[in-house]
Amino acid sequence: MAERTPSSAGRGAEPASQGLRVDARRNRARILEAAGAVFAEKGASASTEEVARRAGVAIGTVFRHFPTKEDLLRALVGDLVARLDDEIRVLADEGDPATGLFVFFTSMVEQAAAKKTVVDLLAAAGVDLPVAKPVEALREPIDALLVRAQRAGAVRDDAGIREVLALLVATCQGALRGGWDHDLRAATLAIVFDGLRPQAGR
Repeated sequence: MAERTPSSAGRGAEPASQGLRVDARRNRARILEAAGAVFAEKGASASTEEVARRAGVAIGTVFRHFPTKEDLLRALVGDLVARLDDEIRVLADEGDPATGLFVFFTSMVEQAAAKKTVVDLLAAAGVDLPVAKPVEALREPIDALLVRAQRAGAVRDDAGIREVLALLVATCQGALRGGWDHDLRAATLAIVFDGLRPQAGR
């Protein structure tokens, strides 16, 4: 990905979409969507030009929103956390109590695996993004999903929020750092979920 000059690299990315005009918010969203797809496909060889082409915007538009490569990568992570927050709150309010926790758990592990390239590139730039931080930020809605699942009889009563968060962090970390493929993710989640479900005779 092309780098900016030192003067532009020090300015930092624009704040998140709040405060931007409608067209600017739309462009920012398109850039992030395109960047996520390009990084997933191309890995470290992804370029700013490819992101701009995929988003259907000029290269200057990309740099206005994200002056440096690091700004774009950080924004991708921030956008993911925001979308996960929206997803879990919808599940907590409207989802099936018996399946909501498992659906969200699966989604987080899938997203962790999908963002391996982004996190690796940030790590190469000296930016560490521990998995525990975004998971802990979602503690309250995850707890709400857990309580609803237990009331529905889908999760064992002795599984507390601390244990669920520990399992979620460990599984996401494994998928992220290990680059787990679909089959390994599915098999691992099946074992984790089996352990969370009520056990016969308990």
